[in-house]
Amino acid sequence: MEIKILGNKDTRSGFGDGLTYLGENNPNVVALCADLTGSLKMGDFKNKFPERFYQVGIAEANMVGIAAGLTIGGKIPFTGTFANFSTSRVYDQVRQSIAYSNKNVKLCASHAGLTLGEDGATHQVLEDIGMMKMLPGMTVINPCDYNQTKAATIAIANHNGPVYLRFGRPKVPIFIPENTPFEIGKALLLQEGTDVSIFATGHLVWEAVEAAKVLAESGVSVELINIHTIKPLDTKSILKSVAKTKCVVTAEEHQIAGGMGESIAQLLASNSPAPIEFVAVNDKFGESGKPADLMKKYGLHSSNIIEATHRVLKRK
Repeated sequence: MEIKILGNKDTRSGFGDGLTYLGENNPNVVALCADLTGSLKMGDFKNKFPERFYQVGIAEANMVGIAAGLTIGGKIPFTGTFANFSTSRVYDQVRQSIAYSNKNVKLCASHAGLTLGEDGATHQVLEDIGMMKMLPGMTVINPCDYNQTKAATIAIANHNGPVYLRFGRPKVPIFIPENTPFEIGKALLLQEGTDVSIFATGHLVWEAVEAAKVLAESGVSVELINIHTIKPLDTKSILKSVAKTKCVVTAEEHQIAGGMGESIAQLLASNSPAPIEFVAVNDKFGESGKPADLMKKYGLHSSNIIEATHRVLKRK
């Protein structure tokens, strides 16, 4: 795939536009929001389909319960709030009312990770992927740019079962072509290589693209794969890549514990052990600051991916 910048836009807008598309094409899609319609970019859906939009107020647990109930009548509910409120605040309700009974609810979570910025540690959830992937039957998706988030939003409406869709607030480069198919559980190969496999997800995919360019200049051939679906993991693509490169770097805007990298390490330990380095937050809470500054301070920058690559190559 030729990687070039096609624009600059926040991934939450991809969710909003994808939701509007669904509203126009699937009468069973309904939306619920916990007092964050503007932040979740759900205003267009609300204005066009007011009879299918439910503003529940600052009552996230109630929103989850209502969404679970709506599925019984054949509706496909999309809930919208910040990632920490979609997981930490309502984990009991998600576990009992949605996951345990395999309800067809789409939990759509914005403002995830350190790139939330100035709102600080209380809102910068870095544990949500781990919390959600541990729930039996829960699909976990973390797209990388506007186009992929829009495509993912549309795709999950056709998936029968609970889904956690994670996206963010800041404007980031658009580099996935608009017509790229989105297949749940199927990783996206961005660049073939022979020396190291870099698996990245969410906002860290672009950082990995930047890192791969620099590494190529020093003679390192990077195989770069976008893991947009963390559960179910595309085990076939991952094992195929590592069989070729023999070493791995993972990159994500999440804690090391419970993240995508942990899932890949478990897969490799069971099938094809290989040296692995993790670019992720190492057992720390976030803090208030500009997103770019926080990404550098917490080791989520392209330079950190480059350093991790050189470390893992020495361990090959």
